[in-house]
Amino acid sequence: MVDALPREPLMELAERIAPLGWHIVIYFEAPELPELYDFFAALPTPVVVDHMGRPDISKPVDGPEFELFIRLMRENENFWSKVTCPERLSRQGPPHYDDVAPFARRVVEEFPNRVLWGTDWPHPNLKSHMPDDAWLVDFIPKIATTPQLQHKLLVDNPMRLYWPEEHKGEAQ
Repeated sequence: MVDALPREPLMELAERIAPLGWHIVIYFEAPELPELYDFFAALPTPVVVDHMGRPDISKPVDGPEFELFIRLMRENENFWSKVTCPERLSRQGPPHYDDVAPFARRVVEEFPNRVLWGTDWPHPNLKSHMPDDAWLVDFIPKIATTPQLQHKLLVDNPMRLYWPEEHKGEAQ
């Protein structure tokens, strides 16, 4: 949540859209999560977290900051995570973004039915470099290490979230 908005109107809005089956996308930086945790956990809709909650990848993947995000996902089955934007999180930079892979892989492996992938094209507000989207595609097998995980990440999960009425007839 880039701006400190009053939470009451946001909760009211979430309650209004919940019956419609819509989801909410939230963006926050990892250091903000302790303060926002209870508010986020109370949201009555499916919630999609942008960019894994923007972890500081210079910190350990099993450190307290990222563990809080994992706990948020674990305790709230209505939460999904986008395992996107290695180009924004990486300290190593292109083309491989290997320093981000352990974080994204952990989310994919722990929550294989609630992860989404995308390129974040057209890469708004990115000033350091313009990523090659092919490199971002090459990142997928590093984080979804089996064909089954890749299928969930790229096919099954988006279908369940964005087109649930079409997905209901398919085998899960």
